[in-house]
Amino acid sequence: MAERTFVDSRAEIDAMLGTAGMGFLGLSDATEPYVVPLNYAYAEGKIIFHCALEGRKLDCLRARPRVCFSIAQQIGKVEAHFGTACHVDNESVICLGEARIVDEPQERARLLNVFNRCFKPDAAEIPVGANPNCAVVTITLTEMTGRRELARKVTYWRHRF
Repeated sequence: MAERTFVDSRAEIDAMLGTAGMGFLGLSDATEPYVVPLNYAYAEGKIIFHCALEGRKLDCLRARPRVCFSIAQQIGKVEAHFGTACHVDNESVICLGEARIVDEPQERARLLNVFNRCFKPDAAEIPVGANPNCAVVTITLTEMTGRRELARKVTYWRHRF
């Protein structure tokens, strides 16, 4: 396998994270890995998502806040591959970071508004206390790697915070 050369740049990774909308959160409990698909927002250099106030995901985060978060998307059609290597244009990002459950009501409301406006820029303001049964989690990133394969050319990016 050829050695990978990483471009030390955040711009392409930020763009990929800003457009995917659906990702996979990798967690660990005491005995096994646990991966959860979820919609998310990428804003302020962080991954933001909301969820119920209790459940396995939050139990894992409380016990082990170090997480992995990834997205992937196909950006082209699968090419015919008779007699050649299989190929589809695609891009992906893997992030490592520290998750934090947001407890402070004003910050929770602010982040819910940030989340909503990533999907619907003209969303009405969510007032403090409007969603008492909704937890908000942020992931502060420590490292991001991105990969894009386009027309059989692969580019890798890495950014460490």
